[in-house]
Amino acid sequence: MRAIIAAACLTLLLAGCSADGAEPTTAPTATAPVLGDGVLTVGTLFPSTGASAFIGPAQSAGVAVAIAEINEAGGVNGKPVQLVVRDSGEAATTLLETSFSELVDKDVDVVIGPSSSVLAQRVVPLAVAAGIPLISPAATFPQLTALGDHGLFFRTIPAYGEQGFALGKALSEGGPVTVALLYIDDEFGAALAPTLTDSVAAEGSELVLSEAIPPTTTDLAPVIAKLVAAAPDAVVLGSTYASVDATKALVSAVVAAGFGGTKLWLTTQNTGDYSQALPGGTLTGVNGIIEGAVPDDAFIARLKGVDGSLAAFRYATEAYDATVLAALAAEVAGDDAGSAVAASLGPVSTRGIKCTSFAECLGVLKTQDDIDYDGLSGPLNFTPEGDVSPAYYGIYSYDGENRFAFRRGIVAG
Repeated sequence: MRAIIAAACLTLLLAGCSADGAEPTTAPTATAPVLGDGVLTVGTLFPSTGASAFIGPAQSAGVAVAIAEINEAGGVNGKPVQLVVRDSGEAATTLLETSFSELVDKDVDVVIGPSSSVLAQRVVPLAVAAGIPLISPAATFPQLTALGDHGLFFRTIPAYGEQGFALGKALSEGGPVTVALLYIDDEFGAALAPTLTDSVAAEGSELVLSEAIPPTTTDLAPVIAKLVAAAPDAVVLGSTYASVDATKALVSAVVAAGFGGTKLWLTTQNTGDYSQALPGGTLTGVNGIIEGAVPDDAFIARLKGVDGSLAAFRYATEAYDATVLAALAAEVAGDDAGSAVAASLGPVSTRGIKCTSFAECLGVLKTQDDIDYDGLSGPLNFTPEGDVSPAYYGIYSYDGENRFAFRRGIVAG
């Protein structure tokens, strides 16, 4: 916006110069009308009731920390940011729709949330009708990329299929390897297979087997026979929590065939606690990958300053970054209206001067026209579809009790 205004002024100056010394003529400059009310109002839609209520408090704290820091730095366009909190509930209820209607009535400019991919699919049409952008810190379903959101849906967590890039990179860190992919033939597998195939090849490794397994399959013997014949160095299993029985059967069969331990990699929708689901020792040494950043001690302390009862912190960094990005978008646009925020989210996340906090980015904007916010959860470059790529992933390993623990992070995409 600032660059456009400056360019317009320069054009007028050049147009006013003449060879005969005539007085330059002054023409009025056109500026985009400000549509917002001058105060950025952020709404949140996180679960505080229902089966997923345990993931809501950390995200709420992440937003609260961000808003406190934004306001300490002077607010957005010179005004403090306001916060309106509502419960997204769970998919079995209609609380989501009621809560979103209340946020609209409160004149929110942007909504951080929801956390659930299913709820995101339900609320996007409502957001389009209201002209309010959504930024989800936790919705990963691949189909959200092409949802028909009119440029109003963004997420600070990577889409499910993006993990293929991280897996290819992690698998090949010690040199070229041969890889087998066994995946349930659904929308998740369809999103994972292409990115893993491309990433493995780009890293100099080789995908020697890519086997789609029909969701109703109960006889895994033919699949395991193909796996044994391919004799890969590493095996990636693509399945989801929704098919937990199929996942357990597949894990057990692959391990029994001699591809357990460090040869086996679970993916973002099946890396979980199997301490009660599988015999002890089944997953010893097995690797897992989960999208999203693990908060460091300093950020955890800031979160606990908001909510001292917090014991889990997943998606807090992504919620924090979503809030900062929304504030920067409104600042750069000079307008807190939802349409202005949505239009500026891409530009403030890519191809500018790097900055890593709201205050630092404000400092850059004093002398530069373009910023690129990289946050606590990774590079955060929004694609035209509202996804982030590259993205941050955690690499995990399993112990003898089939529980997993964070080992290190990786950025890929």
